[in-house]
Amino acid sequence: MAFFCNCEKVVPMTVYRIKKNFEFRSVYRRGKSISNSLLVLYILKNGKNANRRGISVSKKVGSSVVRSRVKRLISESYRLNEANIKKGYDFIFVARVAAKGKSYREIDSALINLFQKAGLFL
Repeated sequence: MAFFCNCEKVVPMTVYRIKKNFEFRSVYRRGKSISNSLLVLYILKNGKNANRRGISVSKKVGSSVVRSRVKRLISESYRLNEANIKKGYDFIFVARVAAKGKSYREIDSALINLFQKAGLFL
């Protein structure tokens, strides 16, 4: 399990993930969506001082190996850009079929593009 140190206490990174079905549904239903050719981003204010993220990759994208790779690329891109994103939101990234076989740079630029469209990139 990965840990994040905020200098006051050590917090597991899983605290900042959206995992439950009702949490996904809530963001889908009440959130705002922004999209580009590779990803769809759903955004909902969470009233906290931290962001939470969830990733959804359909079976249409490919086999479990392909889906896992796409999830890892999205996670890593988000992790490296997290400091440049406004706090207090829930994000759900939905990978489109076009994301299959894309490089890290392409996923990263698509993710940054979505946050810029949303006005959340600092």
